[in-house]
Amino acid sequence: MNKKELIRTIKFTLFSISAGVIEFVSFTLLNEFTSFGYWICYLTALILSVVWNFTLNREFTFKSTANVPVAMFKVFIFYLIFTPASTILGDYLVNKVNINEYLVTILNMLCNFVLEYLYDKYIVFRGKIDTKVKNKEEV
Repeated sequence: MNKKELIRTIKFTLFSISAGVIEFVSFTLLNEFTSFGYWICYLTALILSVVWNFTLNREFTFKSTANVPVAMFKVFIFYLIFTPASTILGDYLVNKVNINEYLVTILNMLCNFVLEYLYDKYIVFRGKIDTKVKNKEEV
């Protein structure tokens, strides 16, 4: 891995951690202070973190000029698969297998982290990585 890709991976990791904090805190607040079931808490928290993560990674990690609606649609396609799978599996693990809901949420977040990095790099921003032109002040 070259230096540029290492820096990109570190940025993605740091932004994903911040998105994870948003997801975990919002999940915790919903789980502890509402009567919502696991899947509503998880889904709401996931959506908040996805929007945050996409925005930061498009701008700063992948430095992409990819069309925002098209890129977001590609991310939407990813989550059309990931969200039902992780929500149904998570709900099953919490309510049928009796695994702690926080452990299940952390496992979902880790799985999401790895899969989304690969998906963003090779599908969402493919051919559009590092295409953002620097501002005059940055030069």
